[in-house]
Amino acid sequence: MPIGRDEVRHIARLARLALTEAEVERMTRELSAILDHFAAIRALDVSDVEPLAIAAERAEPLRDDVTERCDPLLAPPEELAPEWRDGFFLVPRLPALDAEALEEGAEPTGEDR
Repeated sequence: MPIGRDEVRHIARLARLALTEAEVERMTRELSAILDHFAAIRALDVSDVEPLAIAAERAEPLRDDVTERCDPLLAPPEELAPEWRDGFFLVPRLPALDAEALEEGAEPTGEDR
């Protein structure tokens, strides 16, 4: 079952792919080969083959839908923050910044001592 160049261009346009003419030619050959494989599989006589067990025959019970569970990001940010003040997250000062300040001659604050 061959696929045409126009069909390849149409598929590429739908997928928002920019294909060169060489790529269109290659994709035409490759997609046609894939469709040929499917046609060969479809033509196989499997009437005497025992069907395999499918998942629907031994399906596990579905879990109950839990509607109370919600997305944690829907909570206000102050509920997610370990510390929150005046609309801002409070984060600890990085020790490396304290070391740089001391090297520059700044006096340590009461919190740094």
